[in-house]
Amino acid sequence: MADTPPSAAGGILIAICTIGGTIVGLTQGQVTIGFVAGLVIGSLGAVAIWLRDRRR
Repeated sequence: MADTPPSAAGGILIAICTIGGTIVGLTQGQVTIGFVAGLVIGSLGAVAIWLRDRRR
């Protein structure tokens, strides 16, 4: 087997941003918008990590 470095995990960004967006949305009275915004931001971050990791 080849010695490949372990892949980076970007899923934690999705979880943290989704929870954070929900909390921020809750304080603003817009829970759904906060949830969706956190999900989008976390997903973009996870894709960025995946693209960076794919180049290695």
